[in-house]
Amino acid sequence: MSNAAPASSVLSTSEALARWHEVAANGSKPEELATIMREDAVFHSPVVHTPQEGRTIVVAYLSAAGQTLGNDDFRYVREVVGEGTVVLEFTTEMDGIRVNGIDMITFDEAGLITEFKVMVRPLKAINKVWEMMGAELERQKG
Repeated sequence: MSNAAPASSVLSTSEALARWHEVAANGSKPEELATIMREDAVFHSPVVHTPQEGRTIVVAYLSAAGQTLGNDDFRYVREVVGEGTVVLEFTTEMDGIRVNGIDMITFDEAGLITEFKVMVRPLKAINKVWEMMGAELERQKG
């Protein structure tokens, strides 16, 4: 499968971002995430030291994030849209801990995600994300 997009399927950053929001609103289901992810996508976690490379692992992490962070309190509160890159600030609450973070997403010319980086604050929130994401990833393996 080629990662190059035919000229007829070039998407603007805003169109690619709209696709992300649609998939995220549907609960970040693995089969939907895979349709908007390049095969060679890279995920940068706030709690894992090394970049996670490849569609399968990126989909697993984002799906787990959707299950743990994507509760009724999750909200994107700010969007900064550039050429091929967006920064989305979010807030949520996990087990009584307020979480504030950003998703930095890079898209290719076909609107597929090439890189997804998550940053979270404060430290107490990072620890809670690490705990809950680890449990969800283990559950997915099960």
